[in-house]
Amino acid sequence: MRGCRNALVAAGIACLAAASPAWAQGQPATPQRPNVVLIITDDVGYGDFGSYGAPDIKTPNVDRLAREGVKLTDFYAAPTCTPTRASLITGRYQQRVALEEALPSVGGRDRGLLPTGRSLPQLLKNNKYATGLIGKWHLGWKPEFGPNEHGFDYFFGFKSGAIDFYTHESADGSHDLFENTTPVHPDGYMTDLITAHAVRFIEQHAAEPFFLDVSYNAAHWPFQVPDHYSKAAQVAYQGPLDNPSPTRADYAAMLERADAGVGQILQKLAALGLERNTLVIFTNDNGGEWLSRNAPLFNRKATLWEGGIRVASIFRWPGRLPADKVSDQVGIFMDLTASILAATNTPVPAEARLEGVNLLPILEGRSPQMTRTLFWRTQNQKAVRRGDWKLLANGPLLFLFNLRDDIGEHTDLAAARTDVIREMRPLITAWETDVDAERKGSGR
Repeated sequence: MRGCRNALVAAGIACLAAASPAWAQGQPATPQRPNVVLIITDDVGYGDFGSYGAPDIKTPNVDRLAREGVKLTDFYAAPTCTPTRASLITGRYQQRVALEEALPSVGGRDRGLLPTGRSLPQLLKNNKYATGLIGKWHLGWKPEFGPNEHGFDYFFGFKSGAIDFYTHESADGSHDLFENTTPVHPDGYMTDLITAHAVRFIEQHAAEPFFLDVSYNAAHWPFQVPDHYSKAAQVAYQGPLDNPSPTRADYAAMLERADAGVGQILQKLAALGLERNTLVIFTNDNGGEWLSRNAPLFNRKATLWEGGIRVASIFRWPGRLPADKVSDQVGIFMDLTASILAATNTPVPAEARLEGVNLLPILEGRSPQMTRTLFWRTQNQKAVRRGDWKLLANGPLLFLFNLRDDIGEHTDLAAARTDVIREMRPLITAWETDVDAERKGSGR
């Protein structure tokens, strides 16, 4: 009998091993309270990282994440900073909280994201996680809109959309660097300050579960290179006709310094023995600006063409996610909210009404890919992606693309597939009716 039982046990173990992904076999069980480090760059193009095809910018640390984790090819943000960050913090479409466009760099300080008690950092804090935001906030200037009010235990960074990398002044000339709610005046290049404070946060919270949001402002204008002190002529949009005109080399130097910061964060996790118990997510907040490389996508930031909303995204979690995997599962920023809450086993109240989905079972290979229907709206553009089809309304003009066959949106199929347009156009109308009703009902 003992031999029979042993044989049955052995057969059961073999069956379980065969049912699990090959990369996971022999891996120890993952602790139930993993750390999460979310790293976000700013205004960087889809094709500006080596792992996404960049020929002229060296990003060895981001590329290492891609080798050691899962690289997503079809991941989306909003077309500008504020709405993307609003969707992350709320886990819902940014239109519901009336933050569809970027908050202005000058004026507009009476607007921002009001706390609800159901934000991503607040729910994690309720779950006994240490929570930190290092870098860019851009969801409101006044104290009642600030990061600490939304559940971040610790904040070091700036509240505006952009600041001088060296003087830390915002577009109206006011000082914009804070530790929690207190203005601080450290010397240093902003990218390096963000990295140093991120590393320090990890050191200070290594003995407890933590969530760290590292929001670099590289490579957003003003285009100030590291190691060469300068005061920006203005903390405002810099275009090709400005004198002196910034260059692609300036932009590359800024992004490469952020990549070096990613490397320091990864080194600190490894040195403290936290690597295997930490989910690291790397992404970018919207499409790249004019110095960026968005190839093979069309157009750039502030538009709903793919170059304005599709962004790089990489998930690394050793022992839980496979290495060197590429996934074309469609995702969007508010999926990060749902995925992080699921990974950390954080209770989510029904009233949070998350609209994102947990991508981790799909990236792990435990669940099949799912078809998504996603929406965007900005200024005079509206768009919906359902499966491989994307309908873009540019004012009264309708464009239809099959993104599986035409990632660069070269071939407009509107004339050939009016049947698809008739199916998809009402989807946008229904979505707008829904999100706008909620916004108006909240008094925003």
